Amino acid sequence: MNQLQIFLPCAAGVEGFLADEVHRITGLTGNDLLTGRGGALLRASWRDALLLNLHSRQAQRVLVQLAHRPYRSENDLYELASSVAWEIWFTPRQTFKVEVTAQHSPLTSLNFAGLRVKDAVADRFRAKSGVRPDVNTQWPDVRIHLHLTTDEATIYIDTSGEPLFKRGWREDKGDAPLKETLAAAMIAASGWDPHGEAPVPLYDPCCGSGTVVIEAAQIACRIAPGQRRRFAFEKLLPFQAHVWNAIKNEAASAEQESPVAIFGSDVSHRMVDFAERNAERAGVAASLQLRGGDALQRMPPCEQPGVMLLNPPYGERIAAAGTAGQNATERAALRAQGDAVGREAAHTDDGGEFFSQLAAHWKKNYAGWQAWMLTPDLKLPGKMRLKESRRVPMWNGPIECRLFRFDMIKGAVRDRAPKAVPDAADPRHAG
Repeated sequence: MNQLQIFLPCAAGVEGFLADEVHRITGLTGNDLLTGRGGALLRASWRDALLLNLHSRQAQRVLVQLAHRPYRSENDLYELASSVAWEIWFTPRQTFKVEVTAQHSPLTSLNFAGLRVKDAVADRFRAKSGVRPDVNTQWPDVRIHLHLTTDEATIYIDTSGEPLFKRGWREDKGDAPLKETLAAAMIAASGWDPHGEAPVPLYDPCCGSGTVVIEAAQIACRIAPGQRRRFAFEKLLPFQAHVWNAIKNEAASAEQESPVAIFGSDVSHRMVDFAERNAERAGVAASLQLRGGDALQRMPPCEQPGVMLLNPPYGERIAAAGTAGQNATERAALRAQGDAVGREAAHTDDGGEFFSQLAAHWKKNYAGWQAWMLTPDLKLPGKMRLKESRRVPMWNGPIECRLFRFDMIKGAVRDRAPKAVPDAADPRHAG
């Protein structure tokens, strides 16, 4: 267990930021820490796997690679899975599940591919101990991942269980909430550092159920994102409770009060209530100031300029603000016709009006602030009549987005940053 191949999947565009995070958590560098599209590949220890589950904010899972080889048929997958020493990872008394992902696999049925791996695991246990473990597709003790490309197969065992964006505190949420892992990536991309030499406040004027500001508050308070949940590795044979307890205790002892102010507001008072309850469960209620209010009217929450970071609303939430857009009846009629309504309706006339008004409000009242906005709308700077100083490609699930940065001064845009850079100008963060 001293040297494991570990894969950390993440949202596309986040790989460079994830690598920086892994380095901070584990100290890994060079060939022990490589990035590719959609994740980071590590050579690390079992202890590192535990640390990453507890501390990583941007990884989706921590997967230990057990086998990798070219394949042509389902029989090759059976042989590959048969070669794995499953008995050192779990016992036949535990349940398991095989999950399959693929990119351009020539196989006609991914279900059948997963079935062959399942058979191989069960057959190996029966040959070793005379007992086959049971399959549980809903709540398995052990998750096995099979990933197929055009001609290569990789088998992993999952040490995380539930995806890592499930921190254990978000029980109240609205429609299509931002994943905690992506919120953390947005914070990393913005460069906001509450522990730097001159920390500045952070504000989300469209905070919804509080994902961005709660993530920011946990970072400021040094609260490990996995401190309030359980993990799959606790049921694996290499697990040692005393080692894990020591790691958790060390993390808990590092917690502190936030050194900076963090603010959130939303036009929906119901969402603000959600955010307050989530913040309480996340242990950061005392570090956040949350209130209701229209983003087009709310003044800066503090005298010191800081960073605004938001996943801006479209469609329904704009209309709810009373600033523009269709009423509920009209939106329901559009839905019935199959039209996109809500956040997915990124290119709407009402959105253009909302954003131009928002930009005017910021230029008038938010001099010195830096605004970062995640959006699938590549024309957003034009709608806001602003020139972005930076754009970072970032995927929200299957949706290609950009994180735009705007530097604000009264009546214009501060030209203190370089001109807008193309998407691929920063090779470290290009997808």
